[in-house]
Amino acid sequence: MSPEALAPAMFLVVLLMIFSGYPVAFALGGTALGFAALGTLLGVFEPNLLFAMPDRFFGVMSNQVLLAVPFFVFMGAALERSKIAEDLLTTIGQLFGRLRGGLGLAVVFVGALLAAATGVVGASVVAMGVISLPVMLRYGYSTQLATGVITAAGTLGQIIPPSVVLVVLADQMGISVGDLFVGSLLPGLLLATLYGVYVAWVAWRVPECAPALPPEARDLSGWRLGQRVLLVLLPPVTLILLVLGSIFAGIATPTEAGALGAVGALILAALHGRLSVDLLRHAARETTGLTSMVLFILLGSTAFALVFRGFDGDLWIEDHLTGLPGGKIGLLVVANLVVFVLGFFLDFFEIAFIIVPLLVPAARLLGIDPVWFGVMLGMNLQTSFLTPPFGFALFYLRGVAPPEVRTSQIYRGVLPFIGIQLVGLLLIVLFPELVTGLLN
Repeated sequence: MSPEALAPAMFLVVLLMIFSGYPVAFALGGTALGFAALGTLLGVFEPNLLFAMPDRFFGVMSNQVLLAVPFFVFMGAALERSKIAEDLLTTIGQLFGRLRGGLGLAVVFVGALLAAATGVVGASVVAMGVISLPVMLRYGYSTQLATGVITAAGTLGQIIPPSVVLVVLADQMGISVGDLFVGSLLPGLLLATLYGVYVAWVAWRVPECAPALPPEARDLSGWRLGQRVLLVLLPPVTLILLVLGSIFAGIATPTEAGALGAVGALILAALHGRLSVDLLRHAARETTGLTSMVLFILLGSTAFALVFRGFDGDLWIEDHLTGLPGGKIGLLVVANLVVFVLGFFLDFFEIAFIIVPLLVPAARLLGIDPVWFGVMLGMNLQTSFLTPPFGFALFYLRGVAPPEVRTSQIYRGVLPFIGIQLVGLLLIVLFPELVTGLLN
């Protein structure tokens, strides 16, 4: 049996194991070791390749780029636990709630702000689901519109920097995290704008789906509200400018900026009188859990990639992708379809660690700009949080939604926003300067 025959079999086996619910890290590592043993017995795999695995693992553990992940996760968890997100939603909701569809616009605005402040989807969706959803339902918002805008706005943390997804993508693609952050800024803001336009359109076409807050629901008015908005917005905006500004200006690396953000989040919590041992414990637990998951999956994918290459699987994938009809266009169509379809079933980390490394070599051979390709994949990966049945944002909202909100309503509510994300993806393809403009 030729090694080329085992490469596709190896790929199919790992996908079947993941779809069956087996832990991803162990599915990758176990498949790698199993096929390495099988290939050795059949005489089509060189077992000495496995001696390179410890060096590969050490390279993962000493990767300075991935060190940004725990810093950004800690920053987001600290901001969420200190209830700064709650203050933002309450105050901005008062400001926009006077308009028809204003609460939905407030959710989009705060979602974009939390994305730039935290970069963590779970914290954003849960915070907005707990605080905004009951208010929106109480004052007559359509359940589908309310759940859809909350889940969609919560996923902005994956495309608006600083984003954990972008850090992982940059590492897997071998490109600068800072360049990927700069390239994704305009597409992320464009997507948030499209969400806002859709909410305003629904409020205009179907007023009963997105009514304005009645006067008795407006606790603050006039100059008092203006002072409150300033006090609530200024601290997180300052933190965002410090973190992203230091990266964009080249003053700090993303890892150093992430450390600055983590310290800044603790300072903000202290200034609000909410810094406590419980906050530190919660932030540390969230950071440890997510970072451990990322590293275990990365170690498993490293073992998988080593054995897969031992079967010349990388060349097999490369030949098929570069030989597609249409050249660059063919690769872009196939890559986006594969990522989008797998997003229905797999987590974005799994796609980033398994699929993306297979696509990148072919994209480079065809002369596709790696930063533009990375932002496009990031936008596509964002849909994996919304696509039923396994979209993580759907589960986050389902966990905090009132009992009267049915799961089917949440699923139907996200469909227009999935369409908007696909429109955003198409705009990136048609107008590459959305990504490359700031870089140039």
